[in-house]
Amino acid sequence: MSALICGSLAFDTITVFPGRFAQQILPEQVHILNVSFLVPTLRREFGGCAGNIAYTLKQLGGDPLVMATIGTDGQEYAARLRSWDTSTEYVRVVPDTYTAQAIIITDADNNQITAFHPGAMQSAHLTQVPARADVRVAIIAPDGRDAMIEHAGQLAAAGVPFVFDPGQGLPMFDGAELKRFVAQASWVAVNDYEARMLCERTGETLESLSRSHLAGVIVTLGADGCELWQRGVRSHVPGVAATEVVDPTGCGDAFRGALLYGLERGWRLERCVALGNRVGALKIACRGGQNHMIERSLVGQV
Repeated sequence: MSALICGSLAFDTITVFPGRFAQQILPEQVHILNVSFLVPTLRREFGGCAGNIAYTLKQLGGDPLVMATIGTDGQEYAARLRSWDTSTEYVRVVPDTYTAQAIIITDADNNQITAFHPGAMQSAHLTQVPARADVRVAIIAPDGRDAMIEHAGQLAAAGVPFVFDPGQGLPMFDGAELKRFVAQASWVAVNDYEARMLCERTGETLESLSRSHLAGVIVTLGADGCELWQRGVRSHVPGVAATEVVDPTGCGDAFRGALLYGLERGWRLERCVALGNRVGALKIACRGGQNHMIERSLVGQV
């Protein structure tokens, strides 16, 4: 039984600004914004939503099937996936391009500013969703715009239930396009900011979305846990205190990896989300999106 993960593979260049963005930006001067942040530390990590989600899912004992693109500089990433015993059958190498790159600055309040070069990700639509009987669940995570649209349609046509996880890609779509994603999906997973944007663009509320065919709408709230909407009813799944807050990069992806693990096994959504909260607390205590370690015994604790 596999989970198909449609999304990006990227290299993350991560820096830390020891101050606060809010103290460096003058609200009355944003029309001529010219800000420089001194970042004493810098590191390069494997990232991208598909890679991060797959890492957590594999750590938990799941079977991720990554469908993504890399550039000619991405062979190291492909080798990393294979080192987890994860198939790269649907990882396409796009000639004469770079693998997607994210440059992330995190401040002392864990706010982030990110610049993203899509590179090979812009060709992700060239790969079609495979016809495989062992794919029981999937996720549409941030990817090339055309890829997200086409892969959602292909999954719906194949009858594969999937999570719509627009993430930072949400602003690329208008209300009609977002409504179509929702109509094709089985679950929607967003953070609180994305939830507000989704509702604003579609003219829906979280309650009305959850009263549709969807099996659930999941809104992550960081340390406060998750808001879960099912059949018009809101419930709250409490967060889990982290032992240390080190780096929020990839926390949402770690949560989604745990979500997929539970969905693969037919768990109740509340249990899937509770596992996601625990994994997110582990991830935030580690630098990068793919360095946290998960004991398999964690699964039995939720």
